[in-house]
Amino acid sequence: MKMKYLNREIEKIIKAASRRFPAVIVTGPRQSGKTTLLKHMFAGSHKYVSMDNPDLRLMAIKEPSLFFDNYRPPLIIDEIQYTPGLLSYIKILVDKDRKKAGQFILTGSQLFPLMAKVSESLAGRIAVFTLLSFSIKEQFGLPVKLSLDALKKRMLTGGFPDVVLGDNADPELWFSGYLQTYLERDVRQLRQVGDLTDFQRFLQLAAAFNGQTVNLSSISKDLGTAVNTVKAWFSVLEASGQIVLIKPFYLNKGKRIIKSPKLYFLDTGLLCYLAGLNSVKQIFKGPMAGQFLETAVLGEIVRGFYNRGRISRVFWYRTSDGSEVDFVVEREGKIMPIEVKLSSQINTAMAKGLFSFCKLFAGRIQKAFLVNLSSERLSLGRGVESIPLSSFIDEL
Repeated sequence: MKMKYLNREIEKIIKAASRRFPAVIVTGPRQSGKTTLLKHMFAGSHKYVSMDNPDLRLMAIKEPSLFFDNYRPPLIIDEIQYTPGLLSYIKILVDKDRKKAGQFILTGSQLFPLMAKVSESLAGRIAVFTLLSFSIKEQFGLPVKLSLDALKKRMLTGGFPDVVLGDNADPELWFSGYLQTYLERDVRQLRQVGDLTDFQRFLQLAAAFNGQTVNLSSISKDLGTAVNTVKAWFSVLEASGQIVLIKPFYLNKGKRIIKSPKLYFLDTGLLCYLAGLNSVKQIFKGPMAGQFLETAVLGEIVRGFYNRGRISRVFWYRTSDGSEVDFVVEREGKIMPIEVKLSSQINTAMAKGLFSFCKLFAGRIQKAFLVNLSSERLSLGRGVESIPLSSFIDEL
């Protein structure tokens, strides 16, 4: 049975780019909906080929000229990371008529290694986008009307299309299969991991560190693995779109680079699976409940950037005396501090870190939000607003 199609927020900007650039590439984690999106958008105008097909992949690798004799633009090439050698041939074809837009629409499941090859071959000729799993906004529509029960279920299942839209989908079973595919294909290709069992242990430990600063030495000790190996494995997770590492906020941008980042998974469903949580009760009664809500909020912020074709500019903030803000968003020269609270009963003490931050960075603040589970927006004074999660998502 064919799954229902849900419109993606990124569609409009991809369509606009396909009318301006000779090539467009959509990257993102495996199974985030890239193929479905592009087939939906371009099936009437573009042929479709997938490098998952071993025969086509072999032809593309061994005889790229023959491949393009058989498959001429306008063309969708799915999973281009398996045949990066095609990119230089695409450059040659594009350069024959640089003014002709939308000749090639590409997808890939590996962000950083693939983008290095794209930048090398197609700089100035290609528009680049990242598609994550469904945002809450995409799943529930606007304005977002999200009951507490719906939010809890969403945090358990996450936003991968097969889980959200599949008939009688068993999230635990689906994520088990997803993880095996991810390990066997993306991890092996991105990094020569000798024992995938070790990497799977690393994944589970990474889930336990979700929402915390990354301490490579501690994780290395827990795993009995070299620090450089752990660092490389985090790069694999980041390159395949599974996590985001957010840097601390400093006006001195050099300090952002050298200080430890915080780790967050980009899909709460995968996080729950790796953390061994298979019920809503386990999430919300457990010690990580607040961090799970933070993860959901951060995921919406990051998706908001990506769905506008922008680089995510989200940071965390903590001073030496313990004043803290969960997230600081940089946008259009202004900053927006955000604190997340797993509570429906709000008081000004919860905004202590926001008040300090707003005082320190007065003049640069766009808005300051205390995101929570209450049902009404409320001014807390000194430029800080208490805002329900649903209303916050509408603002993004």
